[in-house]
Amino acid sequence: MAVQKPSIPKGTRDFGQKEMARRNYIFDTIRSVFRTYGYQQIETPAMENLSTLLGKYGEEGDKLLFRILNSGDAFADVDFQKPLTSQVCEKGLRYDLTVPFARYVVQHQNDISFPFKRFQIQPVWRADRPQKGRYREFYQCDVDVIGSKSLLNELELVQMVDTVFGKLGVRVGIKINNRKVLTGFAEIAGAPDKVVDITVAIDKLDKIGLEKVEEEMREKGIGEEGIAVIRQILSLSGSVPEKVASMRGLFQGGSASGVTSDAGLKGLEELEELFGLIGAAGIKADVDLDLSLARGLNYYTGAIFEVKALDWTIGSICGGGRYDNLTGIFGLPDMSGVGISFGADRIYDVLDGLNLFPAALEQVTTLLFAVMGADEMRYVIPVAHALRDAGVAVEIYPEPSKLRKQFEYAEKRGIPFISINGSNEMEAGSVNIKNLVTGSQQAFPAGDIAAILDFLR
Repeated sequence: MAVQKPSIPKGTRDFGQKEMARRNYIFDTIRSVFRTYGYQQIETPAMENLSTLLGKYGEEGDKLLFRILNSGDAFADVDFQKPLTSQVCEKGLRYDLTVPFARYVVQHQNDISFPFKRFQIQPVWRADRPQKGRYREFYQCDVDVIGSKSLLNELELVQMVDTVFGKLGVRVGIKINNRKVLTGFAEIAGAPDKVVDITVAIDKLDKIGLEKVEEEMREKGIGEEGIAVIRQILSLSGSVPEKVASMRGLFQGGSASGVTSDAGLKGLEELEELFGLIGAAGIKADVDLDLSLARGLNYYTGAIFEVKALDWTIGSICGGGRYDNLTGIFGLPDMSGVGISFGADRIYDVLDGLNLFPAALEQVTTLLFAVMGADEMRYVIPVAHALRDAGVAVEIYPEPSKLRKQFEYAEKRGIPFISINGSNEMEAGSVNIKNLVTGSQQAFPAGDIAAILDFLR
């Protein structure tokens, strides 16, 4: 009987050597930028208690949580007359890194200093339908500061986005809005109790179009006059000051409903201050106010961000926002925070699609010592050790073999230098090194590591 070929779950991937070199290039670039702004790294468990996760991402987000059975015999003592999930599942795989971060802050509040600046680079899981650019297991690179309401923190997030993608060579557009402005939408639309419904619908504008968004709002009980007000807002254009001026007029009773929205006006005030800081900072990326930007996560309360690549079609590659109440859910009120998440997997797809990965990433080993026999192997071991101590990536072919085979190995691995040493080199106390790219070849005293290093450069 034929053996079934092994596979992995849909929406997950294996990463080979090439992929890992590229992924680490992304992670290292992001990590280096985070550190220049004073952020330090933490990690949290892959699983959290469901009580920590549920209710933090909205109804749709809760549906995408991967739940974990308590144990192999989780159904042994089940009462099938009661809700099943709560009896057999107490834990779930983390949906994002922000909620676990809030839990971490509350749990360790006596051990950390505020404002607390942290970053995290770890995988998250969502029971979503796999498709291009959307996976069930993927990495997020989160940076958050909690314990400060200053909009300087929002500015620094924008600066970090600008710097990271500048280093990676990706042109991006940064879209900014404010959840207080979205609250204002609902208030002047005459549906103050429908903020979440309106936000969830607007968040799908790019995917399903305005007509479908309006249809969804009707299904949620929002009247035609309210929908007309929101349609008017979403059609506004012009510069940031022009959009803010138009919105201020609407929030000061200028809409069809005649309602004034204090929350909306406060959101506009924050946006004006933030865009003023951005203008002073000399951001190179394209930054704009997008009144249709909603970000579907319920915990956002202030500024919200979304970043897209300008030269490659894919969903958002970065997103985040301000949250004032998240730690309050865990018993620590009045602890405002703001953060942004870099989607490493989508960033990888953009860099790959635009051919922006440095070619040198695929070259891991610099020098291969070919092996002719046991004596020759023992002869080159101390030379290889000295070169490794000097920071050079060196391999010794693990067993005597035909030179052709060893040359083929070097070629397939992209190794630019090979050293072939026999009895003559051993007697002379030298090593012979050949540059496989240029064809140049030179012999060096085995102990002259400095000269060898110069040749390898």
